Amino acid sequence: MNNSQNASYQAGQAKGQVQDKGNQMMDRATNAAQSAKESLQETGQQMQAKAQGAADAVKNATGFNK
Repeated sequence: MNNSQNASYQAGQAKGQVQDKGNQMMDRATNAAQSAKESLQETGQQMQAKAQGAADAVKNATGFNK
């Protein structure tokens, strides 16, 4: 293998490694975004349940629940 072929081979290796690192970073970012989305959905559901509980408590206290 001459110097030109060796340099080309090493450049290809480096490119492959950079692409692999980029893919790993994208996977991590995607996983983080999915986790954040799920967390926000859960928080929203908890807030909705608390608001419903508060509304029911007000209805019970004022007699509008009958």
